[in-house]
Amino acid sequence: MVTRIDKKFAELKRQGRAGLVAFITAGDPDHDTSLAILKGLPQAGADIIELGMPFSDPMAGGPSIQASSQRALKAGQTMKKTLAMVRAFRAADDTTPIVLMGYYNPIYVYPADHFTADAAKAGVDGLIVVDMPPEEDAELRPQASEAGLNFIRLATPTTDAKRLPVVLANTSGFVYYVSIAGITGTKAPDLADVKGHVGRIKAQTSLPVAVGFGVKSEAQVSAIASIADGVVVGSALVGAIAESLDDGRATSATKPGVLGLVARLAAALRHPAEAAAL
Repeated sequence: MVTRIDKKFAELKRQGRAGLVAFITAGDPDHDTSLAILKGLPQAGADIIELGMPFSDPMAGGPSIQASSQRALKAGQTMKKTLAMVRAFRAADDTTPIVLMGYYNPIYVYPADHFTADAAKAGVDGLIVVDMPPEEDAELRPQASEAGLNFIRLATPTTDAKRLPVVLANTSGFVYYVSIAGITGTKAPDLADVKGHVGRIKAQTSLPVAVGFGVKSEAQVSAIASIADGVVVGSALVGAIAESLDDGRATSATKPGVLGLVARLAAALRHPAEAAAL
């Protein structure tokens, strides 16, 4: 089955460029503002959207991601509302891939045996479940595949030659390479190291490789675009949301501020710089 993610990366390959993968947390800072941002991301330049599933303890997320989850939960965001956001997005956009990213707990509570079918029906294209390693994915990954959802795994700087084939087995859509050890948004990636690891992954899979965690600046996006198939930006976007708020509430600057940043990052991505030059 060819998914929207497969089609998007094929299109990017024809265009000869990497894709911008934009992450926001569903429901941050409130449902309506978050939906408006979500709908505006493709026109701003996002090629793929990662929609965070709010969770009270996003252990791999840095302070910005953690705060965005707390804002969303405080505003009443639930998994059902997140899927409703995807359905609302699909009413006007049937081509931009949406990947739900987060932790297993909200899926388990949904409950899990209904989740994959409902997610696919809503228009979700893939899942990244951070705390579900290959050894423990039996209650979700086969069901996701059956529903037509890509199951996207993370590779990290500590994924060695023995572990990598295990990570790549049953992965689909793309491989998400975590460019730093630790939580996201707290330090910058070493671009020379990233280049080496991306090359090592590509030697073992034909899947596209997207690089994220710690990617914030236009210069970083431009450099990583020269060595990867996709560049993921998350903390910078949710940070822009946070900076626009007034006492935790959305302002007139919230939506344009985030989408303006996406537009600048998308422009930088379209002009890749050699990683070694940074």
